[in-house]
Amino acid sequence: MSKRIFITGMGGHLGTSVALALDERTDVEVMGADIDPPRRHLTRTAFERVPPEDSERLTALISDFAPSHLIHLGIYEPHARSRPGDAHSRSLSATEAVFRAAADGDTVERVVVRSGIEIYGRRRGSPLGPDEDSAVDPTTPYGRTLRDVEEMARAFARDSGASVAQLRFAPIVGPHIPSPIGRYLRLPLVPVAAVPDLPFALLHIDDMTHATIAALDADWSGPLNVVAEGAVSGSQAVRLGGRIPVPVMGPMWVLARSITGMLGSPLPQHGVEMLVRGRTADGGRARQVLDWAPRFSTVEVVKDLYQWASVVYLDTREAA
Repeated sequence: MSKRIFITGMGGHLGTSVALALDERTDVEVMGADIDPPRRHLTRTAFERVPPEDSERLTALISDFAPSHLIHLGIYEPHARSRPGDAHSRSLSATEAVFRAAADGDTVERVVVRSGIEIYGRRRGSPLGPDEDSAVDPTTPYGRTLRDVEEMARAFARDSGASVAQLRFAPIVGPHIPSPIGRYLRLPLVPVAAVPDLPFALLHIDDMTHATIAALDADWSGPLNVVAEGAVSGSQAVRLGGRIPVPVMGPMWVLARSITGMLGSPLPQHGVEMLVRGRTADGGRARQVLDWAPRFSTVEVVKDLYQWASVVYLDTREAA
C-alpha cells in the first residue's frame, strides 16, 4: 500500500463521499471514525464508531492505525448534524485528537483539513471575494470554530514539518445533504434579504470530494479556497427552485429565523450572514495548486438542490 489514510467524520455525507472514492482504489488502505456509521456500503474501508467527544479513544485509534495521510472532515456545522454548542465542542475535540495522535505517532506526511470560506467573515468593508491572502476575521460562531481549527492545523504543520492543506469550502449543499442552508432554501416560502441581496457561491459534493483527494497528492501547506464558478443571490436561488422569496430586512430576521426553525429548518448565524451580506471567494489558487476544476457551477448546484427523484413502484410479481 502506498498510502494509509485515516478519515475523521466518515459517517457524514462528506466523509462517506470521500471514503467511497478511495474505497475503489487498491493502492491505499483506509480507515475512518465518526459518531455515526457511513451512509453507504464500503467493501475495503474499515470504520470505528467513536464520538468526537471521546478524544482519547480517537487518538488511540489513529495512533494504532499509524496513517501516512489524514483527512480531517470531523468539523461539525451548526444545525447540520449537531446543535450549535455541540458542533463547536465536537469540532475542537476531534481536531485536538487528530493532531495529538499525528504528533505522537510521527508517521503522518500529509493532512487535509476541512475549513470554510465563513472564516473570512463579512464585516463592513471586507472584500466580497477574498483570496487566501485576505485577513481571517470571522463574524459568526461557525467562522470562529474554523479559525480555531486552522490555528491548530498551522501549529502542527510548523512543529512537525508535515504539509497541512486547509480546504476552505464554499457551503456544500445537495438534495440529500444535511446542510442547514440547503434545508432552508427548500422551504416553500423562503425569507431572503430585501436589500442588498448580495451573491453567494456554493459547492457540489462531487467537487468537494475530488478536491479533497487531489489535496492528498499535492505538496501544499496552507489554505485553499474551494468554490464553484459563479454565484447567485438568495432571491435568485429561491426562484430557481420554484419557491416564493419573502423579502426580509433588519430586525425581521429574528422573527424569520424563529418561524423557519419551528418549521424544521433552523438557520444558523452564518446562514443569515450569507443571505444578507453575500459570501464568495477567489478559488484560483486551488485550481492551480490542485490541478483541479469544479464540474458544477453555483447555478447548477442550486438546480441540483431542488432535484427530487420521483418514486417508481416496481411490479415484483412479474419478476417472481
